[in-house]
Amino acid sequence: MKTLAICSLFLALVFTSLPVQSVELKDGHPDTYVVVKGDTLWDISGVFLDKPWLWPEIWHVNPQVRNPHLIYPGDILKLVYIDGKPRIMLSRDDKLSPQMRVLSEGDVIPTIPLNIIKPFLYSPRVLSEAEIDAAPYILADSSQRLIFDQGTKVYVRGITDQTKNDFSLFRKGDPYYDPETNELLGIEAIHLGSGKKIRAGDPATIIINESVQEVLKGDKALPYYENVFPSVFMLRPPNHMVTAYIISVYNGVTQIGTYDVVILNKGTRDQMEVGHVMTIMQSGRVVEDKYSSEKGELVKLPSEIAGELMIFRTFEKTSLALVMRASQPIHVMDTAVTPE
Repeated sequence: MKTLAICSLFLALVFTSLPVQSVELKDGHPDTYVVVKGDTLWDISGVFLDKPWLWPEIWHVNPQVRNPHLIYPGDILKLVYIDGKPRIMLSRDDKLSPQMRVLSEGDVIPTIPLNIIKPFLYSPRVLSEAEIDAAPYILADSSQRLIFDQGTKVYVRGITDQTKNDFSLFRKGDPYYDPETNELLGIEAIHLGSGKKIRAGDPATIIINESVQEVLKGDKALPYYENVFPSVFMLRPPNHMVTAYIISVYNGVTQIGTYDVVILNKGTRDQMEVGHVMTIMQSGRVVEDKYSSEKGELVKLPSEIAGELMIFRTFEKTSLALVMRASQPIHVMDTAVTPE
């Protein structure tokens, strides 16, 4: 329950520290909404607002409700007006017996679909060349096979921290370069699965307990990323004007859509933070102007809004983001900008 208390405090700070601004409600919005299992805060916000990241500005805390900063299935959200301004108020029957209503940390409505981003939270995704070179590597397995999968016992060299037992298995992927400066931003760490150390030493012994791709000799292992990621994120635009490029997308798709994970060429050194929401701009195509005085002139059309994304993990020079809405096809080299 400690994590739940932290989340409650976190949301309390979020919802009480942001300045209240004028917010336009979505056309056709309801006056009440009943939260159901599977909802996300982004989905619920989109019921009332065209810009879901402005949710904190209309959220009204009801101190009479237990855990008023957390939303659960079965809660009723009511649109009210306070001093002429729209507010969303939570209504919950906290008088029900524990047998009838049990609220636990796992029931909290998350900001975004955690099942999609979870694999990207606890394993390395973007590393420097030095980090990859220094990472422990698989030397062999116990049965002299060429390809390893779930249940295989492998021997790993280079594990110096004997306190770590859970490892992410990965393979060196392609380098990421900045499209404007050609700076090397990092190298993709292709997630292969996970393993658990069952015996220390050099080599140490690891059992592969999950494999999403085949694992080979020479593949790398690093301890799981141990930060605690909350089920709720503070939705907000960056407090500065920024333009980031989508430099890659996971799962090998060519046309990016809702709930795809993308990589941006901006990171913590560019003041990018977890929870930042950005507008995706589809790059305007180049067309030939057959009607101008300069026959054959090439003209670049303006960029158009194509959706929104939210950053959920940051590195020094890059960030991972989840596409929350795609109103038009999105491609690598489209941009993400600070919302207006």
